[in-house]
Amino acid sequence: MNNSTTSYAGYNAGFQLGQNVGQINNNYYNQLDDSKAINPELDKQRIEKEKGGLLRDSYRWVLDHDDFKNWRYTAGNQFLWIKGDPGKGKTMLICGIINELLEKASQDDINIVYFFCQATNTRINSATAILQGLVTMLGKQQPLLQNHIPAKFLNNENGWFELRSVFRKILRDPAMKKTYLMIDALDDRNWPIIEKYLDNTKGIRIQLELNQDNLAAAVDYFIKYKVEELSKRNRYTLEKRKMAENHLYLQKKLKDFPPGLDEFYHRMFSNIQDLNDDVELCLSLLGIIITVYRPITLDELLLYLESQDEVTYDDLREIVKLCGSFLTLQNQTITLVHQSVQDFLLKHTSHSIAPYGIQKIYYSLFSKSLESLHTKLQRNIYNLRDPAVSIIQISQPEPDPLGTVRYACVYWTDHLNDYFSDKETSIQISDTMLLDTFLRQDLLHWLEALSLTRELSEGAKSMLKLKELLLKTMTRDTEVISRVQDAYRFIIYHRAMIENYPLQVYASAMIFSPQSCITRRQFKPKVLQWISEKHIVEEHWSACLQTLEGYESVVFLYDSKLLASASRDKTIKLWDADSGACLQTLEGHRGLIKSVIFSHDSKLLASASQDKTIKLWDADSGTCLRTLEGHKDWVKLVVFSHDSKLLASASQNKTVKLWDAGSGACLQTLEGHEFVVFSHDSKLLASASRDKTVKLWDTSSGTCLQMLEGHKSSIKSVIFSYDSKLLASATQDKTVRLWDASSGACLQTLRGHNKLVCCTVKLWDASSSSACLQTLEGHNKSVRSIVFSHDYKLLASASRDETIKLWDAGSGACLQTLKGHKDWIGSVVFSHNSKLLASASDDRTIKLWDAGSGACLQTLEGHKDWVRSVVFSHDSKLLASASEDGTVKLWDTGCGTGSGACLRTLKGHNKSVYTVVFSHDSKLLVSASDDQTVKLWNAGSGACLQTFEGHGDSVIKLDIIKSSLETSMGILTSSFLTDSSFSQTSPEGLHSQGFGISSDRTCITWNSVNLLKLPSIFKVTATAITESAICVGCHSGRVLILSSDHQ
Repeated sequence: MNNSTTSYAGYNAGFQLGQNVGQINNNYYNQLDDSKAINPELDKQRIEKEKGGLLRDSYRWVLDHDDFKNWRYTAGNQFLWIKGDPGKGKTMLICGIINELLEKASQDDINIVYFFCQATNTRINSATAILQGLVTMLGKQQPLLQNHIPAKFLNNENGWFELRSVFRKILRDPAMKKTYLMIDALDDRNWPIIEKYLDNTKGIRIQLELNQDNLAAAVDYFIKYKVEELSKRNRYTLEKRKMAENHLYLQKKLKDFPPGLDEFYHRMFSNIQDLNDDVELCLSLLGIIITVYRPITLDELLLYLESQDEVTYDDLREIVKLCGSFLTLQNQTITLVHQSVQDFLLKHTSHSIAPYGIQKIYYSLFSKSLESLHTKLQRNIYNLRDPAVSIIQISQPEPDPLGTVRYACVYWTDHLNDYFSDKETSIQISDTMLLDTFLRQDLLHWLEALSLTRELSEGAKSMLKLKELLLKTMTRDTEVISRVQDAYRFIIYHRAMIENYPLQVYASAMIFSPQSCITRRQFKPKVLQWISEKHIVEEHWSACLQTLEGYESVVFLYDSKLLASASRDKTIKLWDADSGACLQTLEGHRGLIKSVIFSHDSKLLASASQDKTIKLWDADSGTCLRTLEGHKDWVKLVVFSHDSKLLASASQNKTVKLWDAGSGACLQTLEGHEFVVFSHDSKLLASASRDKTVKLWDTSSGTCLQMLEGHKSSIKSVIFSYDSKLLASATQDKTVRLWDASSGACLQTLRGHNKLVCCTVKLWDASSSSACLQTLEGHNKSVRSIVFSHDYKLLASASRDETIKLWDAGSGACLQTLKGHKDWIGSVVFSHNSKLLASASDDRTIKLWDAGSGACLQTLEGHKDWVRSVVFSHDSKLLASASEDGTVKLWDTGCGTGSGACLRTLKGHNKSVYTVVFSHDSKLLVSASDDQTVKLWNAGSGACLQTFEGHGDSVIKLDIIKSSLETSMGILTSSFLTDSSFSQTSPEGLHSQGFGISSDRTCITWNSVNLLKLPSIFKVTATAITESAICVGCHSGRVLILSSDHQ
């Protein structure tokens, strides 16, 4: 929650009712399917109905309360906080107060705006939903404010920021009337933050625990009213009337239940046992409800209910109704009326509900869950058309084919664990057939389902639980254990991909798993049998469990179960290290977070930011405990002492501050350095800097004890030995020095690291996968372009060192160094007769060279920005150039004897043109641009024949005979290219044929359809594509090759 402040022109009065048990999601983004889904007025009606109706006599006491009247009628008292524990009736109080205020809203010319949070309802449990509800109501009640409200709110992670901006504009609008803002039920997880903030505000508080008599009277009135209503409707006898009264006490009072509750429960259970036809179904239902991990729906119940006959929905509702003294049914979900029901049934009726033992129910839930997953799950269960569709683009169909198995997907391993919980650990799982079938046939379908239901992290947890259980029970089936272990690695390694793109569990996760991966070997032949791959992944699982991207700093909690990461979006995320699930997002910093660290006692988390502050967080709750201010530049590093009592922070302006981790007080400011580390005994602090020195400080006094000198370059890292006697420092001069921490003496200098070399050209044997024939050295800056002559005798390389080198392709000897350009050279090309060479440079010129002598024949000038690409026509008479200035120019080269004149300039692209290609007959020209278009030109007249939109590919070859363009993104076809007159008025666009790559370079396609989403570590830098094969070069240096025998 951001502690933002704002000022506004109108008058505002508001109050909050909290705290309620649950969790209100304070993430910025919680997907809302439709803006109409947020309707506080309808929520109020629903809540009142669910809670049995709103009676004025049950809330009238608060209207007469002195504090309430003081808030309502005394000027200046803008804030009212009604505070109380869960179950005190705060929600119905706010409903009543809203009704009272609404009665005079028109007369008093005021706005009444409210919102009901509900932790268990994802539609209304986020900060985004709260703001949307308040903004929508304000616009409805005061139409003048609607000019601040967009027609449709953003449905993505930016929705919060848009709503916050809209809300602030409304509050500042001078036209805004006096407004009551009311929010019910903020969550317990953020309560310490909220309570701390509210305790520092001026306002009026009504403490419900201090008004027990009023609350008791309200509950008594409600119960008497409902008993009277039920008695009249059902003609109750005096005994039944008393039973109904007891039952209502059970539902409405959370403490101090009336005596004789067990007797009441026994009587209700006896009534069920006296049923003639449905007693077995009722007992089966009760057995299921008291053993499941969450309330289940009627759809889910159908999987588990023991019955000899077919059971319909109407039958289910009737059975739940028969158990109505113990169960309630709301929105198709069955719940216990109170936790005490479960306690009673397990303690006193288990012999009737579970005559063969409660363990039998556990096993039944487990086995039926797996059986249902096997029979109901299938590949692409939502019938999605795009195999690479993102989870945020997927809407749940109605009816939901996963509706019956949502519970089974998450909890099947828990019930197997429950089954063995009371058994000897030496007992083996004798029948692993269900597990084996699941792992061999249903695993991928299950992972797809978990992704679609946003529960994939539960899959990783399930495999961990299952592995531990199998090992504990000494199962002899080692193959099943191996499959479970492999499934766990498979899930966490591909977690991000499967979570975001559910159907890629059948594609990307298969292709990019190790060759020896059991899951891959089991399923790949079934799902991608027509694709073969080379040079993609290792033989075995590596030490890397999963990859998290976009983070500046990461750190483990010392028990290794929790991971904290600092993101570029100014947030910190806490992750479950086992499952990879994001547990919490911590917000509050206003700048990029550079460093996070847990204290050694695991109680605190510290973060350092470019907003010049350090924040201390409670590692358990995620609450921000304090913000440490004092640095005058951004803070780049923060570290705890090993006794967790001190905190050191290093700033960009070369100051180090020592803080008391308990109080947040700044103890010392140490000048001169920007990197810090504590000794293990917490007595010393070492700091390092670009000044090539290390300083040792006394942490108690702040005195500089030693200055260690000797490095010849900036120091990047320092660390103490575990006994705090030695110190090691590493620098950019590729040396490591070992120091005596006591005397400051340099004990040893370690050398041996090498620099990266990037100015060479290597020649490889194409028939061998790894034979390097030649390494051509000579350029002193990076090489940007290399090309063979068409007779394969010469090789030309162009570099950022402003030179071109001609090499003998056979011997590797450097024949010529061509100089003359005044800036980087980005493209070089031979004419088709191999006699000419053309080069394009960032100096805005093209140069023509004699490939034999190396002489510069001509310098072609005319482009207004750097030239990105040049190409000869096949007859070598023309040269085309593509430039950053958005134009293509045609030049007269005349096989080396031309005038060099610019024959024409082709205009039409809106952005940089980066590639240009002639057709084989030299009559047509194709250009590709950053404006995402490909244009076809008449090389003779310069006329633009056609523009193909949605493409910005580097064109390699134009083949009119095959009506195709060979590009870096794939082979693109169009019927327009088969029309020799190019006269189609509405030609079809370009379509990828065979392999291709998406425009954002994140997905490999097949016939224009997304096929394979590339993992984030495969950042594409270069491609080579034929119809049946694709080669992808990545930023990391890895090369991906896919081929297909698909016809």
